[in-house]
Amino acid sequence: MASFVLRRLGVSLLVLLGASFLVYQLVAISGDPLQEYRESNRPNKEQLMQARINLLNLDVPAPVRYFMWLGGALKCVIPGKCDLGKTLQGQEVTDALSAAIPSTLQLVASATILAIVIGITIGIVTALRQYSALDYSVTFMTFLFFSLPVFWVAVLLKQFGAIRFNDFLADPTVSVGVALGIGIVAGLIWALLLGGTMRRRLVVFATATVVTAGIIWYLGWSQWFSYPGLGPAVIAVTGAGIAMGATALLAGLRNRKALYSAFIMVALAVVMELVLVPQLDDAGFWLIVLLGLAAIGAGLLVGWLMGGYDRGQSMKIAALTSFLVAGLVLLDRFMQSWPEYFKATRGRPIATIGSETPGLDGDLWITGIDKYAHLLLPTMALILISLASYTRYSRASMLEVMGQDYVRTARAKGLPERTVVVRHAFRNALIPIATIVAFDIGGLLGGAVITENVFSFKGMGQLFIQGLSHQDPNPVMGVFLVVGITAVTFNLIADLTYSALDPRVRVKA
Repeated sequence: MASFVLRRLGVSLLVLLGASFLVYQLVAISGDPLQEYRESNRPNKEQLMQARINLLNLDVPAPVRYFMWLGGALKCVIPGKCDLGKTLQGQEVTDALSAAIPSTLQLVASATILAIVIGITIGIVTALRQYSALDYSVTFMTFLFFSLPVFWVAVLLKQFGAIRFNDFLADPTVSVGVALGIGIVAGLIWALLLGGTMRRRLVVFATATVVTAGIIWYLGWSQWFSYPGLGPAVIAVTGAGIAMGATALLAGLRNRKALYSAFIMVALAVVMELVLVPQLDDAGFWLIVLLGLAAIGAGLLVGWLMGGYDRGQSMKIAALTSFLVAGLVLLDRFMQSWPEYFKATRGRPIATIGSETPGLDGDLWITGIDKYAHLLLPTMALILISLASYTRYSRASMLEVMGQDYVRTARAKGLPERTVVVRHAFRNALIPIATIVAFDIGGLLGGAVITENVFSFKGMGQLFIQGLSHQDPNPVMGVFLVVGITAVTFNLIADLTYSALDPRVRVKA
């Protein structure tokens, strides 16, 4: 294992060196860093030109400048000694990266996790419903979004997801016609998801349309969009659905011990909503993390105490249910601070630019909503362009696995379809996805350059664009170094994940 990792790191280091040399030379010949001074009429332009020459070492050839930059970059292996040069504004590139990396990582991490979860889920479901109306509809939509340019998607999201929605929030009334239109769309989606005979689809469509239209109209009538919240009743009903879904997926509803363990955690979450949430007004980040860990621990304990013929299943299901329902409780607490945030943003809560609201002063709940409001649209843009690959690859992989001999053998043994899919097919279907995730990280970072520019998101994308537009190689190389190391790391993780998912694959010395 150690020999394999060292070999991969050695090869990756050589690739990084060659690529970084090429990128540096391309930036160096892309324009003249002194052009703005050559066309200037300033009386001190000679001094300004000489200062920039000294800053960027323009008096030496570009290949030599690269090795000068490389000497400073190699010092990054020593803590506190990293030297990636300075930007044209005189700021250390390491300081600029320190400010930009957290914003980009938040954006890319949230987009990647959601794209993986949603894409794999949709891909597995469409594989199990091959050649159905749902399969054809999902295929059409995923390829439609995949073919759209990311900058155009971002502009559409700004127009309809922020500007128009903010206008709606100024007077959140929902007419019967709008509620009915949303209900019809929801009815079509539910009819596609559940499938079945034509009669069943019509019943599902009619029921979902009426229920959804009624809920949307009620939310508008009750001013829920101005004063949102979940409340104990919604948390209890949604939590019951989560408990049954988790049990059905991981153990089967016949495992009563696991199901009862999940229901107990839902009941405890409702109690927490009534008793604990009002005491969290002055809560900090680490207290929330501690409560999340406590929720998982409580689920494990309840699952262990309930026992059953498979105690491990009860523990996993109870812990998962507890974590998800605790998330609903946390979401409800954030919703309670929405009216205050709405006033702080002067009635325009969904942000179109920036990574935070300037001058906003608030507690954990206000700043949390602000972070979410600024991440919402850029994250959606990145998800839409990467969702198709996860959906199609997971669908194709699942279809291939479902035709294997061991799956047919499992069915011939009389195992339930849930066990065949979840325990035998799903894990092997994930093997090709490990490679896609590794490559998609780099793709999302590249997409983040455009997305950050459209949304004026202060991350590595903005730093890269500014450096490239001013022929300043130092920030460009700093961003390249971060992206390159990230790509190498995730490709190595993908190789190791292969060996963990597939017993037939082993890394060799």
